[in-house]
Amino acid sequence: MAQAMQFREEFDPLAPQREAALFYGLFLRGHSAEALRRDIDLPKKLIDKLMRRHRNEIAVREKLQRVYQYRKQVLAVFDELVTRQRTRERIQ
Repeated sequence: MAQAMQFREEFDPLAPQREAALFYGLFLRGHSAEALRRDIDLPKKLIDKLMRRHRNEIAVREKLQRVYQYRKQVLAVFDELVTRQRTRERIQ
C-alpha cells in the first residue's frame, strides 16, 4: 500500500496571500516597497536562463513555471495591499 502512494505536493490556495502578508508586514515596519518587490519578484531573464539550462528536463521546467507564477501572484497581492494602504493614508 505504501509503495502505491506517491509524493503529492500539498496545494494551499492561501499561500500567496500569507506570503504577501509577511512582506506587507515588513513594508509597514518601514522597508521600501521597491526593495520588497525586488525580493518577491523573479526576473523573466532569470527564469528564461533556467529554462534554457533545463531544456531537456520537463519536470524541472514545470516546477520553474509554477514557481514563477506563484511569485507573480505574491507580488500582485503585495501590490494590492500597498496600494490600499497608500489610498487609506491619502483619505485620512
